[in-house]
Amino acid sequence: MAELRFFFGTMGSGKSTQALQIHHNLTKSGLSCLLITQLDRRDGVVSSRLGVSAEATVIDATVDLHRLVAQAHAERSGGIHAVICDEAQFYHPGQIDQLARLVDELDIEVYAFGLLTSFQGRLFPGSQRLLEVADERSQIQVEARCWCGARATHNARLVNGVQVYEGDLKVIGDTGAAATAEPRRVTYDLRCRRHWLAGKQESAQDSLFIGLGEAVETPAG
Repeated sequence: MAELRFFFGTMGSGKSTQALQIHHNLTKSGLSCLLITQLDRRDGVVSSRLGVSAEATVIDATVDLHRLVAQAHAERSGGIHAVICDEAQFYHPGQIDQLARLVDELDIEVYAFGLLTSFQGRLFPGSQRLLEVADERSQIQVEARCWCGARATHNARLVNGVQVYEGDLKVIGDTGAAATAEPRRVTYDLRCRRHWLAGKQESAQDSLFIGLGEAVETPAG
């Protein structure tokens, strides 16, 4: 029996890499797969920070995924065996229900990969629905790190280098890029809970310099 599987993790935990690996393994074994993404940084592909990529169907929140996949299932010889969904946190909750119907009605395997929480520290609507209806929920075990060295648990949005907690849910930005003086420069970074809550902007290098300064300081006189 097919299942709906949800794999979640922070930025940098290897979600897209694992999605691409599953897609590669299944297609190499002769199975027909459909790779889907939404709001990826590169149009028409799913890409990994490791440099690997594959062509994908790009959707938005208005696409009926059940209809899209069912049509491809009917048209392809042998049908569709699996659907692999990257950036699943951006899917509309109704689209998650459509994926569940593909599993239940057409016996198509569905693998969904995405972030669990937004820069606001709240569940993405798509991720929340996946937690509610998925047959399997798995946290990707590659541990990303905050600048302080602690395990990263939160995704932070920075505007011109300043962490923000309000704004549009879906804003594409750079990850780990240095902030510039350009207006509305949006970047994303990883934080442990303590530094996500504090909104601190110190870097590990700054902390090192402070520590060295304290180490060489001598009393006056």
